[in-house]
Amino acid sequence: MMNRVVLVGRLTKDPDLRYTPNGVPVATFTLAVNRPFSSQSGDREADFINCVVWRKPAENVANFLKKGSLAGVDGRIQTRNYEGQDGKRVYVTEVQAESVQFLEPKSSSGGGGGRNNNDYGAPPMEPQGGSYGSGNQNQRPNQNQNKGFTRMDEDPFAGNGQIDISDDDLPF
Repeated sequence: MMNRVVLVGRLTKDPDLRYTPNGVPVATFTLAVNRPFSSQSGDREADFINCVVWRKPAENVANFLKKGSLAGVDGRIQTRNYEGQDGKRVYVTEVQAESVQFLEPKSSSGGGGGRNNNDYGAPPMEPQGGSYGSGNQNQRPNQNQNKGFTRMDEDPFAGNGQIDISDDDLPF
């Protein structure tokens, strides 16, 4: 059996960090993920996917991400149910995040830079700023997040039209 989810999108609001009665941190957030096609009217639609992350990664998500932040989530889909106040059974489907990748530099404004505040979809990815998995790794935020990279909105062909890339940097 396989249950694996990989998402890239923007947070629709600041993460909600809470603690269980045993003191275990848990953060919940909603990720807006663009669909790969446009509607008949030409509009890009997005899916709003609820995510849950536990323990230290939950605290990191709450501390470093905010509304509009671009994030990658790797995890699994899980369903749960409970009895609502009206006595009806309520079913919830959400992504249990095993790792969350911070896909923008810390100094980035998230949804800023001329973006419409209602456009939560994911633009082309920028260099990865850091990640936090739920394993036992001692991962820390990358201190030199953009070192050696240019921003996606800068023209790499400006100047003499040549790009300085060593053969070691090519993937093929």
